[in-house]
Amino acid sequence: MKLPAMRYADGITKGGQVKFGGLNHNQGAGDGELWDMRNLTSDYAPLLATRLPRFKYKALDEPGGIFSWDGPAWVDGDGFFYNGERKGTVKPGKKTFAALGAYIVILPDKAWFNTVNGEFGSLEAEWTGNVLTFKDGKLFEEDAEANTIHAPGVNWADYFKPGDAVTISGCTKHPENNKTPIIREIDGDKLYFYEYVFKLDGKDADTPYTENGTLSIKRTVPDLRFICENENRLWGCDGNTIYASKLGDIFNWNVYDGVETDSFAVDTGSAGEFTGCISFLGYPVFFKEDHIYKVYGSMPSNFEVMGSATLGVADGSAGSLAIAGETLFYLSRAGIVAYSGGIPQPVGQAFGLERKKNAVAGSDGLKYFVSMQDENGGWGLHVYDTQTGMWHTEDETHATHFARWGGNLYLLSGDGDIWAVGRPQGIEPDAEGWEGSFSWKAEFGDFTEGSPNKKGVSKIQIRLELDEGAEVQVWLQFDTDGEWQKVSSALGEGAKRSYYLPIIPRRGDHYRMKLEGTGGCRVYSLVREFYAGSELKSKPGRQ
Repeated sequence: MKLPAMRYADGITKGGQVKFGGLNHNQGAGDGELWDMRNLTSDYAPLLATRLPRFKYKALDEPGGIFSWDGPAWVDGDGFFYNGERKGTVKPGKKTFAALGAYIVILPDKAWFNTVNGEFGSLEAEWTGNVLTFKDGKLFEEDAEANTIHAPGVNWADYFKPGDAVTISGCTKHPENNKTPIIREIDGDKLYFYEYVFKLDGKDADTPYTENGTLSIKRTVPDLRFICENENRLWGCDGNTIYASKLGDIFNWNVYDGVETDSFAVDTGSAGEFTGCISFLGYPVFFKEDHIYKVYGSMPSNFEVMGSATLGVADGSAGSLAIAGETLFYLSRAGIVAYSGGIPQPVGQAFGLERKKNAVAGSDGLKYFVSMQDENGGWGLHVYDTQTGMWHTEDETHATHFARWGGNLYLLSGDGDIWAVGRPQGIEPDAEGWEGSFSWKAEFGDFTEGSPNKKGVSKIQIRLELDEGAEVQVWLQFDTDGEWQKVSSALGEGAKRSYYLPIIPRRGDHYRMKLEGTGGCRVYSLVREFYAGSELKSKPGRQ
């Protein structure tokens, strides 16, 4: 009697990977997701790929910050530079920038630069002296009473301009003249204000008089921690107060004339200090660690500050505010969040239980680049792709500022180098400054092949493409024992092709795989051949 033949089976199963995920530093990372990485990118998703080289634009000796407004600007030591030329002097140190019209504002120096006429100066202005005469004068070519300050020999136009709100101090004979009125006209050594602004001498207060002593007239700007531009005003905040400049005027923050161009200030009254601000969706938005405030309205008479108790910007991470894919991202105390005007949504789950701090970020329009410090003090540059929803880690770059100009996103590193990151455009391939070959790593999470039983991997087939001069090695680790075993010698023939790598079989609960290399690489597929074992535990001394 003829019996049916038994089908031969070697027990070998294949597991394939043609779509690779991003960073997932969690114990439950799935097949194809990366527990750790270095210098990878989502540019070629769903491939696993290395980032493009960066371009060094310039190296600064004493970096203070970079900014862009119709051209690149930076602070190096005590110099402010625009389009590569020194334009003014500032104090060395980290800077915050904002712009309105042709003006770039530099804090905390309270300095400004005009990109049209090239002038540089201070937002504040002050005259000090020992003699001031208060008297009647003129206003719009008509006689006016109790409205004039006269200082013989002083050219007031060197200090102020009509429309400036100035603070007068030092008056002792009539202390009520220590106030902040608005200059209406300037005529040589005379300042004209509205009528009856000042108190004069005499029974009827109509006699000119002179103040003597230490006198000053000053145009002041609040000590702002953070600043942004919105609807032709500069907005800023200190510890607990929100300020807005006069409409279209970066110099005046104390003009209260009862008109729609006035300055604006409001105390929020909530606990904690402000941690950042930005213009988003047409509104100035201010952040504390546990509050977000939006200012609605078009003029001071209808400005309304609306607050909500929710995750704001973490202290020390004001620089993490950046808009990518029409969404605002920033570092909160609970990690990176995405904000679209409602409730912030967490997007930093990929970092697992790690807590980040002191974040600084920028955007190329679709990607969010953020440099953050970890709990141990180490720095890392991470990138979130709003199109794929994946995170990728580049390297240990400590960025202090980001700025965009010429179609490229630039970062200023802590050691003073200005780098074009992402996908640099408009730069000649042979230009001096391109980054050389760099190392990269892709460490996958645990491979269990969908089974809680023991299994053993016997072969790996990897299809990849290497740039000229690049190479890659494959490593395996079993049951998280901390020992990486080299699977192959360096692969580096350059052409797009597959490699079939045999492995000495080893039985275990799970295994990890790591790719390490230098130069550009793109991985198209990764196939593992493995055999399934039983659910029984291994005996001592047995793999």
